[in-house]
Amino acid sequence: MTYLLGLRMDGREALVVGGGRVAQRRVPVLLESGARVTLVAPEATATLEGLADAGRITWHRRAFQAGDVAGQRLGRFWLVHAATDSAEANAAVAAEAEAERVWCVRADDRHASAAWTPATGGAAGVSVGVVANGDPRRAAGMRDAVVEGLADGSLDARRGRERHRGVALVGGGPGDPGLITVRGRQLLTQADVVVVDRLAPNSLLDSLPGDVEIVDAAKIPYGRSMTQEDINRTLVDNARAGRFVVRLKGGDPFLFGRGGEEAAACAEAGVPVTIVPGITSALAAPAAAGIPATHRGVAQEVHVVSGHVPPGDPRSTVDWPGLARSGGTVVALMAVERIEAIAAALMEHGRAPQTPVALVQEATMPTQRTIRATLATAARTVREAEVRPPAVIVIGEVVNVARGLDILHMGRADPGTGSASADAAVGDPPEGNRIL
Repeated sequence: MTYLLGLRMDGREALVVGGGRVAQRRVPVLLESGARVTLVAPEATATLEGLADAGRITWHRRAFQAGDVAGQRLGRFWLVHAATDSAEANAAVAAEAEAERVWCVRADDRHASAAWTPATGGAAGVSVGVVANGDPRRAAGMRDAVVEGLADGSLDARRGRERHRGVALVGGGPGDPGLITVRGRQLLTQADVVVVDRLAPNSLLDSLPGDVEIVDAAKIPYGRSMTQEDINRTLVDNARAGRFVVRLKGGDPFLFGRGGEEAAACAEAGVPVTIVPGITSALAAPAAAGIPATHRGVAQEVHVVSGHVPPGDPRSTVDWPGLARSGGTVVALMAVERIEAIAAALMEHGRAPQTPVALVQEATMPTQRTIRATLATAARTVREAEVRPPAVIVIGEVVNVARGLDILHMGRADPGTGSASADAAVGDPPEGNRIL
């Protein structure tokens, strides 16, 4: 039988003996708890060495010696981890800790260990720890099941605890519902009201309780939309009424998502705001198409620009001549309708007409397709392929890097059938217009 206890290690000393893989797992968790960590090991992993070099842990580069736990050399400790690859050394550490009445976790022999570390995790503001008679694999499996239930809402995280207040601006990622952050998913399960964008992972809404109010804040390009003023008012009014509001947005809320305006409106009204960054399509879309936004020897810079207004428009603040001269990767969002003007501006100011271009439509979704062109042929290719938003435009030599990656010859797997299919060709192959 075990007596479960949560240790508040903030500001308290912990000793870890051993510098291998087990120590590499244990030390970061101790640091996150606020513990002051001393490491005793003749050698350590690169990660642990980096923590020592940064001054986050104290590392004594030697083997364990009698008296280390007893405070004769290193001071007194509240908790000890014996994590060497020697059963004899671990037994010596544990024996000295026992004599000093200091709790010791022995990594190599759970039956001889005075204490066990639980498999830990967290979701929906709840910390989870599982001890399965010292069996780490079973404990980890149970932990994962509980955390998953809290994250997806199948376990009610709101029952019997204080609920969140205010507004959370949550970045939902590039489209695939599995790419929302863990924190974003946690807050979504606790919402009273969800104000959702068109490009957010809307399929997640189906898992919410029936009493959660859904507000459609879609902005359809060149079509109907909810005004930003109405969105701001909805967030503030609901939060002031005591409801926890999640503003679920596509991509990242602060990258062309007007999240800054919404946060400012809440702050002005005295409403607490939590910001949850999301995976932006500016980087996720190229990656999903096998295109590295940077690549050694090819591109050392990435410029993310908005194309909602064309080059030359007085409202545009983009330095298109500078982008043309830079030679780096250009990623343009909200730019499908402006591709002709963008390509013309870049060529006018020095980018070569044969500069590779890729358009990634509906990135990370089962319907994703990637179309290649050049600056000279991009406008025609977009028309022929009937590319429609949402699509991300990638301009630069990194597009050609993708041609050598095996992922491009594998097609996209259909989540429902498990089959893979390749896209058909578009445009004139000799000019480089084809779907990858």
